[in-house]
Amino acid sequence: MSGLSTLESGLIRAGGTLLSRRGAHASLLVLIYHRVLPVPDPMLPAEPDAAAFARQMDLLAQNFVVLPLREGVTRLRSGTLPARSVCITFDDGYANNFTVALPILRKRALPATVFVAPAYLDGGCMFNDLIFEACRAAPEVLDLTGFGLGRLALAGTTERLRAAQHIVDQWKYLPREERRQRAEHLAERVGVAPPTDLMMTGDQVARMPREGIEIGAHTMTHPILARTPEGEARDEILESRRRLEDITGASVLSFAYPNGKPGRDYAREHVNAVRDAGFELAVSTSWGAATAQTDPFQIPRIAPWDRQPLRYAARMVNAYRERSFACA
Repeated sequence: MSGLSTLESGLIRAGGTLLSRRGAHASLLVLIYHRVLPVPDPMLPAEPDAAAFARQMDLLAQNFVVLPLREGVTRLRSGTLPARSVCITFDDGYANNFTVALPILRKRALPATVFVAPAYLDGGCMFNDLIFEACRAAPEVLDLTGFGLGRLALAGTTERLRAAQHIVDQWKYLPREERRQRAEHLAERVGVAPPTDLMMTGDQVARMPREGIEIGAHTMTHPILARTPEGEARDEILESRRRLEDITGASVLSFAYPNGKPGRDYAREHVNAVRDAGFELAVSTSWGAATAQTDPFQIPRIAPWDRQPLRYAARMVNAYRERSFACA
């Protein structure tokens, strides 16, 4: 159950219809998730667990029109989008998209798109996840003076979470190989082996389209495209599509920019590269709703917020007013 009363659902649907409108003046919300955890994890407080995600999906199924991403964008541009339209997306390719999220989506017949960075399939680990696991296991004082980050006090989960996010923020825009080496060095110092079960296997990715889940590309190794040499960035975009098409045996027509902030994480040349690679659309992390005037290669997305159902739904409805025309 969604957790909303009959009255609350009625108000949410009425407000959503008023603000999202339909047809030529419609707006589309695209939700972005990463993981759906089996149980809550205090080191990952922004990620919903299975129970919270199920409530959110019930809320969407009962009060919104959930469309496949490519259909939603096509109908937005053609002026045939229903009111209260929403699309669901996941970034990176975590294993729990298949093991936890997929059964919840399938039970409710909800479509979604999962954007995969195929270099990490079959046992890989992204640098940011390795940093979080290192901070989870680190001693109460972590000396990172050699990296220019000083000595970090890790007395409790809050401090460990804050430290992990601080390190990720400091290293995110380094060259891809340098940030990987730093993360591996940090993990070695605290005695943590890179986890091999965080990301999907190729077989799981191949099964997703048969379950009604679109697979989209997210580059090969999740670099910050704006910090990547142009030829290498184009290769990352092209090769991710080719690799995923080999895995799924189907066309891969949707793309997500890593990190996704227009002008900071990707630029106009990357938008052009995605279009030239044969994709039909691309999504960013610019905040807001898309309209018919939105560049289909820079579709904005919003992140789910509150665990409390009414606030979650109300923020969803309000997001229809935050129309984004972000352009790199």
